Formats: sequence, C-alpha cells, structure tokens
Amino acid sequence: MQNQLINAEEPIHKLNKTFLLDFPESAARKLEKIDAEDAAEIFASQQPNIISGVMNKMSPGTVASILKKIPRDLAAQAISTMDTGISITQLNGMTEEEREDYFSHMEKITAQEFKALLDYPENSVGRQMSPEFSACSRHLTVDEAMDLLRRQDTGNIKHLFLLDDSMQLDSILDIHQLVLANGDEKLSNLSRPVVAFVNAMDSMEEVIEKLDKFKVAVMPVVDVNHKLVGIIRGQGLLEALRDDIATDMATMVGASRDEKALSSSFFAVKKRQPWLQINLLTAFAASAVVGLFEDTIAQFTALAVLLPIAAGQSGNTGAQSLAVTMRGLTVREITMRHWFRVMIKELGAGFINGIGIAVTCSAGVFLWSRSAGLALVMALAMIISMTLAGTAGAVIPILLKRFGLDPAQSSSIVLTTVTDIAGFMSFLGIATLLSSMLVAG
Repeated sequence: MQNQLINAEEPIHKLNKTFLLDFPESAARKLEKIDAEDAAEIFASQQPNIISGVMNKMSPGTVASILKKIPRDLAAQAISTMDTGISITQLNGMTEEEREDYFSHMEKITAQEFKALLDYPENSVGRQMSPEFSACSRHLTVDEAMDLLRRQDTGNIKHLFLLDDSMQLDSILDIHQLVLANGDEKLSNLSRPVVAFVNAMDSMEEVIEKLDKFKVAVMPVVDVNHKLVGIIRGQGLLEALRDDIATDMATMVGASRDEKALSSSFFAVKKRQPWLQINLLTAFAASAVVGLFEDTIAQFTALAVLLPIAAGQSGNTGAQSLAVTMRGLTVREITMRHWFRVMIKELGAGFINGIGIAVTCSAGVFLWSRSAGLALVMALAMIISMTLAGTAGAVIPILLKRFGLDPAQSSSIVLTTVTDIAGFMSFLGIATLLSSMLVAG
C-alpha cells in the first residue's frame, strides 16, 4: 500500500516539476492564489533553481510568505539563485538575526556578496528606504488582490504597487480604490502611472528634490533592473531632512557633527576649541577695522554708541541670507551654477530691506541726537552694510562648496567676520567722509 502511494506521488511530483520549470510565470500566478503553506509544500520537493525561477515571477510579499514556510536551508539556496534584485529585496525585509541565519546556510562567498550589496553608501536612498510595501501583478483582479493582501498580512497600507510580467515596477493603485471597485475588475484598469521613482543608489538630495517637485506621499525605490526594492515615505524623508538641517545648524557655528548633547566636556572642548580660536582671529580682524577709525570715534563719541547697531543689523541680514542659501543647497533647490541668480536676489533683498531699516533707524537716531548728519550716516550705513551682508550670506556657502569645503562647517564664522567688517567699515567710513556734518563730542 505504501509503495502504491509513493508510486502515485511520483508522477505528481514530476508533473509539478515540469510545470514549474517550463511555465514559471503561469506557475507563479497559480501559486499566488493559494495559501503560502500549500505553495511551500509544492516547493519543498523541488530543486532550488526551480523554486527561484518561479519566485522571480512572483510579487515580493508572496515570496516572503512562502520562504517562511519552507526549510531554511532550501530557502537560503533559493535566494542564492534568484535574481539579485529580488534576493536583496527579500533579505532587506528581514531582521538582522534572520539574515544571519540565511547567510549561515549559504556558501561563504555568496553570503559576503549579499552583505556587500546590502551595505548601501552613506547618504544613499538605500539607507533610508523602507522594505515594507505591498506589490502584486497588474493582471490580478480586485478580488484576487484583496485575497492576496489578506494572506500576506500587510497591515496598514495606503498604496499597492503593480508589477508587469517581468516583475518590474509598472503602476500604482490607492487602496481606497481597491476597496470600492468591483471584484472582477482588473487592477490594470484602476491604476495610474508612477510619476516619480528613485534608484536605491541615488543620493537623498535627489529624492528630496523629486518629492518636492512631484508632491507625492510615497516614492518607490528600484534597482538597476527597475525591480521594486523599497519605498521612501514623505514623512520619513522630512525627518531625515530635519536631522540634516539640525546637523548643519550645529556645524555652521563650529560644533562637530559627532558631538551629542550628552557628550563629555572634554570631547566638546576638543571639537569646539579650534573653531573658537579661528573665530578669535576673525574678531581681531574686525577690531582692526574699528582701530583704523580711532580718531573719528574719539572726536564723535556718539558713533561708539551706535556702532553695535550697524554690526548687528548687517549680521542679522547675512544670517537670514545664509539660512535660505544653506537650505537651498541642502534640498538641491540650487546648485553652484545658480550662484549669480542667488547673489542678485539676495543683493536686491538686502538693498530693499536696508532702505526700510534705514528710514526707521535714521528717524530714531535723529530723535535721540538731534543731528541730521548722524541720522544720514546711519541711514547710508544701513543700506550699504545690509546689501553687502545679504550678498555675502548667499555667496559664502556656494564658494565654500565650489572649493570642495563643507559649507555647513564654517559658513557662519566666515560670515560673521564679513558682516562685522562690512558694518564697521560702512558706518565709520561714511562718518569720516561726512564728518563735517557731525557734531563733535
């Protein structure tokens, strides 16, 4: 009786093997419609290359569900022989412990290759993408897709990605459309084209640029063969951008990227002291400018009282310009080739703002000093210093980037020196030129 069962099962096994080997795409569509345990039972008696040939034609979620049901050594061998992009997608969706278990069942050189492929470069999309997405064949009906999603236990998803016959990214479908559609409707009739996608090796700046341009909530990530390997969600991207901007804010004032709020005092001193010394040298440079006009200040003491106002307003103007330019560089709104447009824009903004501040400031100075000459000096100084400061705030980070330096690392310190010198020089220089209009004392 037992021999009869074995003999009866052998033709079925051969039939399954022939079907899986000769018609992998049709087999994939059939297996996607049954439970993962039943599919795993069919695969369990097959060779790894036959399994991988069929899994290459399956949606990532279905592959993941079946791999969990077949013996680990067989699953690892199947992953080893799949298309590289599909293998990486599956490994990327596992926990660290699961990956190591799979690697232990692979040949050493194969495991090392996969580890290298999973180690995406710093600041690449692959480092930030999420492996949690839902995808299926574009040829499925609504009922088939709903059944597939239930069996995969996908959780709270908002988008379903559709794949073509080669399992390449084809289109996208909102889940609410799926729920409201007729059960026999083809997914391809409900979907819309993917307007934007990124490669896993692209930089985060590129995906930020596309997200800003196309205003999408989720960005699919593909490999070189256009296979879907992950997604970037808008919220996660904004958080990454927020971290980058926070880091840039720290480095702009000479703090290290490595320093944390709870770092030791010695570590903080080690990282900050060099920049403080540089800042001291630049402060001496600004003081030297004031020293050039020592006689003018001694003759007109009111200038000493107003000097901080001139430096302060130019400093604020430069800081505003710097912040906008730094953000533009960070999100790739601008590049170095935009330097002239940015400079002209900030020059104009600084000039117009300078006129506005000059009117208010000169009126205040006149009421305080009753000197029309001093009010005129202050007005002209505001216009000139704020125009120069706005221009400097735009040009400095772009110049630093042009010469291969990190614009976030020292822009603020360089800018402070420039704005101080611009403020002191314009105010005291104009005062010296118009000294005949000033009242001594």
